[in-house]
Parts: sequence; C-alpha cells; structure tokens
Amino acid sequence: MASSDTAVHDRHPSAQRPRRMDRLATLPLFFPLDGRRAVVIGGSEAAAWKAELLSAAGAHVAVLSPRPCADMEALAADPPGGPVHLEQRLWSPSDLAGAALAVAAATDEVEAQAILVAARALGVPLNVIDRPAFCTFQFGAIVNRSPLVVGISTDGAAPVLGQAIRSRIEALLPAGFARWAAAAKAWRAELGVRGLGNAISRRFWEAFATLALTSPDRAPVRSDWNALLRTALIGPDEGRPLGHVTLVGAGPGDPELLTLKAVRALRSADVILFDDLVAPEVLDFARREAKRMLVGKTGRRPSCRQDDINALMVSLARSGKRVVRLKAGDPMIFGRAGEEIAALEAAGVAFDVVAGISAAQGAAASLKVSLTHRSAARRVQFVTGHAHDGRLPQDLDLAALADPQATTAVYMPLGTLPELVERLLAAGVEPGRPVCAVFNATRPDERHISGTVGTIGCLIDDGRPTGPCVLIVGTVLRWCTGTSVQSRPQVPRPQLAR
Repeated sequence: MASSDTAVHDRHPSAQRPRRMDRLATLPLFFPLDGRRAVVIGGSEAAAWKAELLSAAGAHVAVLSPRPCADMEALAADPPGGPVHLEQRLWSPSDLAGAALAVAAATDEVEAQAILVAARALGVPLNVIDRPAFCTFQFGAIVNRSPLVVGISTDGAAPVLGQAIRSRIEALLPAGFARWAAAAKAWRAELGVRGLGNAISRRFWEAFATLALTSPDRAPVRSDWNALLRTALIGPDEGRPLGHVTLVGAGPGDPELLTLKAVRALRSADVILFDDLVAPEVLDFARREAKRMLVGKTGRRPSCRQDDINALMVSLARSGKRVVRLKAGDPMIFGRAGEEIAALEAAGVAFDVVAGISAAQGAAASLKVSLTHRSAARRVQFVTGHAHDGRLPQDLDLAALADPQATTAVYMPLGTLPELVERLLAAGVEPGRPVCAVFNATRPDERHISGTVGTIGCLIDDGRPTGPCVLIVGTVLRWCTGTSVQSRPQVPRPQLAR
C-alpha cells in the first residue's frame, strides 16, 4: 500500500501531445503559378477548361494539340489571366522540361502512360483528365473568392458530391467575400508595420472575421479599419462593438425558396426572432448554437407587442449579438418592417434587409399563373385585409380594386372577407370575377379554394381550411394551367357579420 501511495504522490504534471491527425486521402495544397510555365497536352473542351483554370491562376500556358477545339482557340484569344499559347502539333517529352505542372487529355491509356513516364523523369506534377491512375495530383472543386480560395476533394471517389458541396459553400461565401479577403491582405501588411504584438493582432483579426461574416455583401472601408484597430487596442471587454440586426424574409413556407443571402444570415446569427408563420424547416438552416425566440403576431389571438419586439432587437444588438428578425414572406410587404427599421435607426443600431419571396409570389408559382398575364392584367396590387384595429381598412381604393385589368392579392383576408366582398360588389366588380384562396402557399399542406367574388366566402366556409391565406383576385386566373381554378356555380352572396 505504501509503495502505491508513493507512486501516486510522485506523479508530476506533464505535457501531453495532441491526438494525431486522422489519415488524409490527399494533401490539400495551394500552388502559386503566377508567371510560371504550365503545359496542357490536348485540345479538347475538358483540356480547355483546365487551361482556363491555369491561366486564371497566372500561369503561362503552353497548349500542345494538332486540332484544338473552338473553346481552346477562344481562350488563347482572350485568356482570363496568364497568356495561353497554342502550338498545333503533337507533344514530345522535352516539352515538359521546366514546367511547374502539366495537364493532359490523353487519347488512350498508352498515351497516358507515356506522358506519365516523361513527367516523372522530369519531376513535373501531372494530371491526366479522367484517368486518376495516371495522375500525380488532382484538381478538386473550387470556390473562387480570390484571394480567398476553397478547394474540395473527394479523392476522385465522388466528384458530383464535391460539386454539390462546392455549391453549398458558395452559398455561404458570397462574391463580396473577395473584397474582404483582399482587404485582409492589405491590412495585414499595415498592421505588421505597427508592431502591435500577438495579442492585439489576434483581437484585430477576430473582430475582422466577425465583421466580414456579419456584412459579407458590402465592401470594407477605411472606417472599418479604424474601428477594428480601436477594438483591438482597447480590448474585448471595454471595446465590444455594437451588434447587428438583419431583417430577413423567410418566404411563404418552402425552405428551398430561401435566398442565398437569407441562408447566410441565418447561419451567422446569434439570436433569431421569428414569427408564427415562419415554417419550422426554415429554422433548420440556423446554427445549432443560435438562440431562437418566438415573437409571433397572430391576428385576433394573443400576440407579442410590436414595441416589445423593437426593444428586444435593440437590446440584443447593443449587447453585441448578431440578430436575425425572421419574417414570413417578404419583410417589406405587410411585415411591419417600417416600424422596426424606425426603432433601429432611432437607437443607432446597424441593420440590413434581406428580401424574401412574398406569399402572393409563392401562390402564383403554385397555381402556375402569371399575375401580369399580358392578355388580362396591366398591374398587380397588394392590399391588406385588416387595419390596426383588426377591421377592414376604410380607405381602400375601391376603384383600383374594381379595375378589371388589375390583379389583386389580398393578405390576411379571412377575418374581413364578407365585408370585402360586399364592398367589391358595390364598387362594380362583377360577381363572376375569378378568385382563388391559397392556404399555406408552397408548403406540403397547401390548399386551393377556387371560385368567384360572389362565391368565395361560402366556399371557404364550407371547406373549413386552416393556415395563412392569400386571396388572388383577377381575370388572370382564367389562364391558370397548374391547378383547377375554375369558376364555381354562384351561390347566395355572403352577408356581412353583424
């Protein structure tokens, strides 16, 4: 026992090595080619694409082919970067001497083997297109936000998967990221001249990354440099920057209708304030760590007060959070965005707006009907079915609504539909004008109820549908091909609620 106790007390702290890296199928490298010679053997369209890639990286590309394709000839006339020289002849081993790398579109395995032997003898890295057994390096899928470049490899096992992953990454890295990467390159040299030390530099680049991810679509400016440097010098506790709010349109329901910018905002958010009508699947695009807060406003049922929502946004942003205010449809169409923007501006909080597909657009796509069919409509008008007091707005332009050459989309129509129908008919709208009520537009439980101005109220009462509704009114529905939007036999006019 004594020896055991001694062994325990004699143990001292010791450094531990990190766990070894898992095996890599290939080693990802980034190879500068600016001004260096690269050789392309073959003149096919696939070879032309590789030659374009090499030229874009700044290489001086020599193309050896007796019969180059039209794409290759066009590339030689207008290269994206380094020059592309066409030599219309067969290749020889000596052509590879001094090349930084070579690419070949071999006609068969015999030629591929000959090129590989020549390349190995001269120590030149070689890629033979679509023949991995003869390659000493591979091209992966590329996301180009140069100087930010992302390479993706599946070791040749699943190139289509690599392309799909590239598309996802491109959605997360907008083209504007190139400007941030270029600024980083310039500012790194400027920061180095100041000799500020590792801790301050690290704080600068952490703040830089946060700002770039928050505002990827705008160009960095000199005021950003000044703010970042101030944050780095003061330190994270005293110099914590204000957060940011993004008003994001979630679309009518189908998560695949989100814009790429909306997805990026969700994936960079710390807190998401969302409405009842936002489809749950949309929230799946957010980071798992992001806090989700329901701030729903639902007609004729308990709802969050708009002033409380405004105050919450401002408070979260002032605490340094990246906030997404997620609204069904488009935030600028009956989404109270104006009130929220006014509150943010008054508080001095930075914000952006990301447009979304509105319910009327989603409904039109589901119905496969053009809202501006040139044989039936000259304009589209969006109106709301209720005012602040929950009643039908008394200042609706009935002459505009009665216009037979207009398509009208009525949002939130159900609570005031009988009065709306009564007023439309009184304004001269013919009872037989086509109408379609679309419930849960673009969602799996989407439902259409079709009729006329004179019949739609009773048809909705009989169908007892649930969910958000947008009412489309107009003769464009007669050209509808995607669903049955037919006029129904007229029934007695719905009466106003008393």
